[in-house]
Amino acid sequence: MAALNRREFVLGLAGARRALPNILVLMPDQWRGMDLGCMGNRDVRTPHLDRLASEGVAFSNAVANCPVCTPARSILLTGRFAHSTGTPVNDVPLPDAEVTIAELLKPHGYRTGFIGKWHLEGGKRQPGFVPPGPRRQGFDYWAATICDHDYFRSHYFRDDPTPIPIERYDALEYADRAIEFLSLDRRRPFCLYVAWGPPHNPYVAPPEFMRMYDPAQLTMRPNWRDGVQLGSRRDLAGYYAAMTCIDGEAGRILEALERNGQRQNTIVLVTSDHGDMLGSHGTYLKRKPWEESIRVPGLLRYPARLRPRGTSDLLFSHADVVPTLLGFCGLPKPGNLHGRDLSRDTLGARPGPESIYLQIYTKTEGGEFPPWRGVRTRRYTYARFADRPWVLYDNRDDPYQRRNLAGLPEHRETQAWLDGLVRRWFSRTGDDWKELEDRPFR
Repeated sequence: MAALNRREFVLGLAGARRALPNILVLMPDQWRGMDLGCMGNRDVRTPHLDRLASEGVAFSNAVANCPVCTPARSILLTGRFAHSTGTPVNDVPLPDAEVTIAELLKPHGYRTGFIGKWHLEGGKRQPGFVPPGPRRQGFDYWAATICDHDYFRSHYFRDDPTPIPIERYDALEYADRAIEFLSLDRRRPFCLYVAWGPPHNPYVAPPEFMRMYDPAQLTMRPNWRDGVQLGSRRDLAGYYAAMTCIDGEAGRILEALERNGQRQNTIVLVTSDHGDMLGSHGTYLKRKPWEESIRVPGLLRYPARLRPRGTSDLLFSHADVVPTLLGFCGLPKPGNLHGRDLSRDTLGARPGPESIYLQIYTKTEGGEFPPWRGVRTRRYTYARFADRPWVLYDNRDDPYQRRNLAGLPEHRETQAWLDGLVRRWFSRTGDDWKELEDRPFR
């Protein structure tokens, strides 16, 4: 840690702790980035998150580097690509030796908390207990389980292996635990992650939210096809219902920040681990390079430093979360991070990165497609298999990605440039084309 110049910083901790910003990350599961009112979706109702976006910045190019649960969560906590941390597939443990943002912040006086779905353990999702100690990766306050999507009959754990049953839609309970955490020891800065399970399938919510959405009245995306598994109008209605419920719970947490006088000096980030195809391009779930799979919410508010900026097209990926949060805190960053500190870029001082690296190491759901790698730029999405190009889209002229330009002579130069970006990312990060499988879980 000497390289982080911690000693010099710690000498000033007594007077500096109160000035350090709080960090609150709100992370619902499988929420695609275009499904917010502030992102132009006129069907879904997300008033609290829309207000948050209006008070900070909404990234229209927020992207999951590896759009599937365990890999995405490991990247979000470490700032390192999943193949480098040994978590390129689902249901594998994040190694103890990996350093998370919680472990980076604790030496600077932060109290840390994790609530909700963890999904960084191997082999066994149930009952879901993660014991205190190294497996919690630097988080002290704990109200979580490994992975549970039975939203009306779930449970969580604190510091002993006795499950605590949740007698209602679990998103409400997790918001209560977040509000509890915010009320504790307000003298110290905090870092809190709230990782809800919804709107991940099954697409359900409390009845009052389900009644808000009539499947027959929903506007389907132009690239949607009827009859796809996990992609019906009814699924979309349930998906939106869960989103509106989560939006309300996020609103309760943000209100608690206000009551506690913590709003001004708290960085709030709203994102997700990946999106959901829901029938677009005739497919379902995630692991694909299309926008519905890789784009996630990217809402950032920090009143003490960030004036409202509206929508930004800055490229912002999961790998950038840890270094950017550390940048806003004015704290040093380890030299092995793959992501970039975009704090100055967010403030408008720099133009941001050229591309985001995309990776999937397994066959996609149902064995549809083999593993792939790709890049996302402001304008283009490109992905390839080990032996050939796959897709190339001009997202400016074709926002629903209905015309694949890969292999077309008139786009040869663009494809060569994007393929070169993939190869450089591949080489720079020590990637390889070995096909993997999700670890079996019990």
